[in-house]
Amino acid sequence: MSTGKDITVVHLMRHGEVANPDGVLYGRMPGYHLSDLGRRMADRVAEHLSSRDVTYVAASPLERAQETATPVAKAHGLGLDTDERLIEAANAFQGKTFGVGDGALRKPGNWKHLVNPFRPSWGEPYIDQVVRMKGALDAARDRARGHEAVLVSHQLPIWIVRSYVEGRRLWHDPRKRQCTLASLTTFTYQGDRIVSVGYTEPARDLVPPHLRAGAKPRKGQGKAYGA
Repeated sequence: MSTGKDITVVHLMRHGEVANPDGVLYGRMPGYHLSDLGRRMADRVAEHLSSRDVTYVAASPLERAQETATPVAKAHGLGLDTDERLIEAANAFQGKTFGVGDGALRKPGNWKHLVNPFRPSWGEPYIDQVVRMKGALDAARDRARGHEAVLVSHQLPIWIVRSYVEGRRLWHDPRKRQCTLASLTTFTYQGDRIVSVGYTEPARDLVPPHLRAGAKPRKGQGKAYGA
């Protein structure tokens, strides 16, 4: 029978909305901060988690993740750690616009990056994302044994590690990721083993409809912009 001491909860949170007026696929580029709406999303999730037994908070080194995690850490009187393993996935199209209807798929220079969707050929291999994200999850489990931890990361790495834990194939349709802005993907450990995965959207009413999970991207906008 389980006791509270061997149950640890780790929340993987996606950052809030980013100020990105040019629609750039920013990836790991520095200088991309939360928008005013994104800050409201971060505050909303901090409020949602304020009564939880959170004893550890960490974030990707990118500004948008750090800014999302700060209100959560502050609400619990905690410092904010940085974990490089939580960073966005590497992407060959970083710094470019690459959205629906912009003709990117017709440019010969991009074809070499699109030959293998199963790896994928345009960025960091899925299995590499699993390894680093699972490492970050397990490290947070160890830091927060018997309590809860919050890790702020990015859409694709969160979805990939969730898919791995739930036994799904790693290659997928990006439009079907269940990981909207400021959402929480929650892993419950019993001892060292993950026994359940949950998903909540505390800031759903703040998320623009076209950026919600399963929404069809608008022309000129790709879901990766808010990754």
